[in-house]
Amino acid sequence: MSHRFEDRIVIISGAGSVGPGWGNGRAAAVAFAREGAKVYGLDRNLDAMAETAERIAEFGGNFTPAQCDVTDNAAVAAMVADCQARFGRIDVLVNNVGGSAAGGPVEMSEEVWDTQVDFNLKSVFLTCKHVLPVMEAQGGGAIVNLASTSGIRWTGSAQVAYAACKAAVIQLGRVVAVQYAARGIRVNTVVPGQMHTPMVEVRLAGQRTGGDVEALIKQRVSRIPMGFAGDGRDTANAVLFLASDDARFITGTELVVDGGMSVRCG
Repeated sequence: MSHRFEDRIVIISGAGSVGPGWGNGRAAAVAFAREGAKVYGLDRNLDAMAETAERIAEFGGNFTPAQCDVTDNAAVAAMVADCQARFGRIDVLVNNVGGSAAGGPVEMSEEVWDTQVDFNLKSVFLTCKHVLPVMEAQGGGAIVNLASTSGIRWTGSAQVAYAACKAAVIQLGRVVAVQYAARGIRVNTVVPGQMHTPMVEVRLAGQRTGGDVEALIKQRVSRIPMGFAGDGRDTANAVLFLASDDARFITGTELVVDGGMSVRCG
C-alpha cells in the first residue's frame, strides 16, 4: 500500500454493517487503516463494527470504535470532542450513514419522511457542524460525503425522501466546499450506484422483492451497463482518492461510482 494516510485521523460514520461482507463504511474503514490511518469508526450499534475491527486487526491496523447516533446534536458534539482529545486533530471526515424507505409523497407517512431526513441529511449537517471548526483551527482537512445515484436519477423505485435527501447532500457538499476552500478544507461527494452490499440482502430484498435476494440482484444488475454490481470496496476506493493529497486540487464535485448506470438511456 502507498500509506497515503500514515498517522492521519479519519472519522467514518456508519463504519459497521447490517450483515457480513463489504458495506461502504466497513470497506472504507479497512482501506484507510491499510493506508496507515488511525480510524475512529462510528455506529449506533457497536456490535455492527465487530467485523470491521476484526478485519483491521488482521493486519495490525489502528481502529477505535465509538458508539454515536449522528442524528443527535449532543452525541455528535461529544464524539468530536472525544476524537480530538484522543488524537489531537481530525484530518478526514467520511459521512457514510444513510438508508432508504419506499414510497412517494402519498404512500409515505410524515413520520417516515422526518426519520429519513434526519438519517440521510441531518446526520451530514451535524458532523460537518462540529468537525469543520476543528479542521479550520488546524489549518485544513478533507470531507467526503456519500450520496446516491437516487439523488440524480430515477433508479427503479419510488423512495422520495431518500432521493431528495441524497440530492441535498450533493448540494450541501458544493456549498460547504466553496465556503471553506480558502481555509484549506476540501469537500467532495461520492455517488454510488446499485452496489452489492450487506444492506441489499438484509433489508432491500424484503422491501422490493418479498425477500427474494437473487431476484433483486438480477433486477439491479440489469440496469448496469457493465453487467455486474460493484461493492463497498469500489465505493471505498473513490472515497480514499477524494480524501487523499492526490485530489488536492479537487473540491465541490462528485465522483459517480455506478458502472455507467446513471448515463444510460432507457
